[in-house]
Order: sequence, then structure tokens, then C-alpha cells
Amino acid sequence: MAVSFITRLLTLALGYAYPAYGCYKTLERHPREIEQLLFWCQYWILVASLTVVQRFADGAVSWVPMYGEAKLALVVYLWHPNTRGAGHVYEGHLRPLLARHEADIDRGLLEMRARARDLTASQLKAAATVGQGWLIQIVSRVTSQLHAARSGRGRAGDLQ
Repeated sequence: MAVSFITRLLTLALGYAYPAYGCYKTLERHPREIEQLLFWCQYWILVASLTVVQRFADGAVSWVPMYGEAKLALVVYLWHPNTRGAGHVYEGHLRPLLARHEADIDRGLLEMRARARDLTASQLKAAATVGQGWLIQIVSRVTSQLHAARSGRGRAGDLQ
């Protein structure tokens, strides 16, 4: 358990924090080094892709001995200056895969955006309808209470 915690901590530090800082340093360097920016973009594209795959695959393969350590080794391989694996993996595997399916991915994203827009509009309309109903109920209750309070004062005045 302690080894797993340490491995996860190291993966966060070496897979996210250190590369994020390296990306920041590259962005702030003047003049900017386009090759280094390209490298960091490739790295983050790969890390994002691996994170998505990991969410689905972890349950099936997390039982494999040293799985966490293998993930740690992979993220270090991707950014380490001696290996610069992000460029190799991106150019050799991910880029060709994405290029083959780019039109389908773009079409799917457009459909998702349209559905999200429609869903958001319908949800906002439903929320507005519910809100309007609540507002009408509140106004009706307040009005009836005010009317009852005025009626009560009038009767109290009649008794005097």
C-alpha cells in the first residue's frame, strides 16, 4: 500500500508537475523555442490520451505486478531529455491513428456539441419553467399572507 502511494505520488510529480513546469519555462523563454514547444504539446497530448485510456483500462490491468511503476516509467520516458519519447510515440503511433480517424472524430465532436447545446437549452427551459412555477407560488403565498394580515387588522380595529 505504501509503495502504491509513493508510486502515485511520484507519477503526479514526475508525470504532471515537472512537465507542466517545463512547459511553463518553455513558454516564458524569450525567444520561444518552437521545437521545445512542439515537444511539450506532444507530451501533453499523449498524457491526456493515456489518462483517458487509463480510466477504462485500470480496472482490467491494474492487478498486473508493478503496473504503477510501469506507468511511472512511461511518463518519465515520454519527457526525459535522453529519450524524448513523446516525439517518438506521438509521431510513430498517436499522430497516424488520429490522422486516420480525424474526420470521424471531428464529426463526432460536432454532434456532441450540437447535442450538448440542445440539452443545455432544454434543461435551461425546464429550469426556467420550474423557477417560474416556484415564483408564482411564492408570490401567491406572500399575497395571500398580506391579504390575511390586512383582513386581520381590519377586524381587530372593528372590535375596538
